[in-house]
Amino acid sequence: MTLVDELRDRFGVEPVLRVIGVAVSTYYGWLAQAANPSVRRREDADLAVEIAEIHDVSGGTYGSPRVHAMLRRQGRHVGRKRVERLMRDAGRQGAFLRKKWRIPSTRSNPKATPAPDLVNRQFTAAAPNRVWVADATRIPCGTIHARRRARQRRIATASGRIRLLEPTGLPHG
Repeated sequence: MTLVDELRDRFGVEPVLRVIGVAVSTYYGWLAQAANPSVRRREDADLAVEIAEIHDVSGGTYGSPRVHAMLRRQGRHVGRKRVERLMRDAGRQGAFLRKKWRIPSTRSNPKATPAPDLVNRQFTAAAPNRVWVADATRIPCGTIHARRRARQRRIATASGRIRLLEPTGLPHG
């Protein structure tokens, strides 16, 4: 609508709308809605203010389920998806509590000298028990440390338990 408002004095409304591919009735319908919004839009604007207050009071931690629950406790019965839509339109979202998956497990010392690479990055072996490598990454096997055999798909954990690895590298079972 701002483009039409800028160019209406120069070219007129209908030629501009024809060029941008918008029907004249659609343009005038937008103007009528802007001048006199529907009851639903006015309620959405009021509800958006309430949602913003609840979200701000929570310190920005409440997502749509908690905001919806707070509105219901206050006696405001609205749909869950309506709250989601209004929060999304306002750019509001709750806090994420799963930061532990994003934090690396090891913080290495940049000044430390790395251990020598004795296998020259060749992790395949011609026969069993020829090459053993240590996998320092976190393998979800229930213990802190795990040893992994290069030729076989097995992990020997610190507790002595042997687990079979899937082709993805994650333990099976």
